[in-house]
Formats: sequence, C-alpha cells, structure tokens
Amino acid sequence: MNEDIAQQLDALKAEHRRLDSEIAARLDCGETDQLEIARLKKRKLRLKDEIQLLLDRNTPDIIA
Repeated sequence: MNEDIAQQLDALKAEHRRLDSEIAARLDCGETDQLEIARLKKRKLRLKDEIQLLLDRNTPDIIA
C-alpha cells in the first residue's frame, strides 16, 4: 500500500472516530434532533464504506 493511500485511510478512520464520538456525545447529553443524528450516522456509514473500498482495492486477489 502506498503512502498516499495510507494517509487517506488514516484521515478517513480519524473522521469516522470523530463522528462516532460526536454521535455518542449528542445521545448522552439528551440531544433530541433525531434528523441530525441520523445524518451523522449516515455519514459515518459512508466513511466505513469508503474505508472498506480502499482496503479492498489494495488487497491483492490471491487464489489458493
């Protein structure tokens, strides 16, 4: 995996963790804006998909 992809993965993972923390904080403090929480969760899922896509693209297909 080259350096650019590794940096991109790190950035995506950091954003994913940040969103996870933000969602948890909003739920803990009793934030009732369910629409905003749903948007944050959707963004978090998109990031997870992007992370997996990058990992899949950079994993060689090995036929055993």
